[in-house]
Amino acid sequence: MNSTTPLAVGDHPHIRIDEGLDLDCGVHLAPIDVAYCTYGTLSARRDNAILICHAFTGDQYVAEQHPLTGKPGWWSSMVGPGKPIDTDRFFVICSNVLGGCMGTTGPRSVRTDSDGDGQELWGTAFPPITIRDMVRAQYKLVRALGIDRLFAVIGGSMGGMQVLEWTVTYPHMMLAAMPIATAPFHSAQNIAFNEVGRQAIIADPDWLAGRYWQAGVVPARGLAVARMMAHITYLSEEALTRKFGRRVRRGPNQGSAPEGPVSLFGDIFEVESYLRYQGSSFVRRFDANSYLTITRAMDWFDIAADHDGEMRAAFIGTPVRFCVVSFSSDWLFPTSSARVLLRALNQAAANVSFVEIETDKGHDAFLLEEPGFDRTVRGFLCGVAEHAGLN
Repeated sequence: MNSTTPLAVGDHPHIRIDEGLDLDCGVHLAPIDVAYCTYGTLSARRDNAILICHAFTGDQYVAEQHPLTGKPGWWSSMVGPGKPIDTDRFFVICSNVLGGCMGTTGPRSVRTDSDGDGQELWGTAFPPITIRDMVRAQYKLVRALGIDRLFAVIGGSMGGMQVLEWTVTYPHMMLAAMPIATAPFHSAQNIAFNEVGRQAIIADPDWLAGRYWQAGVVPARGLAVARMMAHITYLSEEALTRKFGRRVRRGPNQGSAPEGPVSLFGDIFEVESYLRYQGSSFVRRFDANSYLTITRAMDWFDIAADHDGEMRAAFIGTPVRFCVVSFSSDWLFPTSSARVLLRALNQAAANVSFVEIETDKGHDAFLLEEPGFDRTVRGFLCGVAEHAGLN
């Protein structure tokens, strides 16, 4: 039995899936909580639901004020009444991924024994998960909400990986899919970036073998450094130059001199101050063990792994209509990776369109104001709706 009444894990509405799920690692994880948010109204025919899959550092608060940071939802520019993903027309669902730290079962969750009694937190004992495991949990949520088929599944970056996994694991569960700024497998370079971030966390004296909560601390320095390094990959050189250049922090009467005494490791350049802010704010909303768990899931992602490396085989006979989107200055998931996916889809005779958005904003362009991207999302969804006869 599933409890489909929204409960609360902290302050995060969720459903509890009592039967749990079988993970790719061989572990049966039960029960599981899946925290989620919805926007808009589900139609009487239940045919207007769009599932949005969030990126690595995102969460379910896609179009509302975040309860921890107080900031607007991470895609509030895209999702809402009259916006490209129009909640006057579509019923939008977004859930926190399995392994996350915003209400869905993950390393920060309390383990339960066979009697259902709460014990200690999972921590590093949380089983390794995959992108497919995340999608399995989302599937259970969608079915618990009474939805037999989604109108579309949409997501960027790690969210795009989930979109692709949806199309090969549950191809008949959706009309359309929009993988954005993503790739069909994680590159060696991206795996390397993730490993540096993980090692920064593990090297923090406050990590304490992943049981930091027992001492009432968090590995804040290591987690902040991991976030700083990752954030650099989300931007382009052009974006960094435009926003910061080589400008230094200045006091009101110091002219071109740096603010305060010059220190070798002080806040001299504005870009340094920006990255330190990104790191410190991230620590307040994200769990270090979730960071380790989710980055590992991304590293293992390879859509062709179950098909002897033949990527096209994963999409043979797919009924899904695809729109693949990349950004010209994205070097984390470059357009060349999108073209590898596009080639496989074409070889499988899939219904696919491809758009490369010209921008200097880098990987994060899908989260920022980008008129060409807005038009692409709106146009694709309207085209699919017209073809499907969705009013």
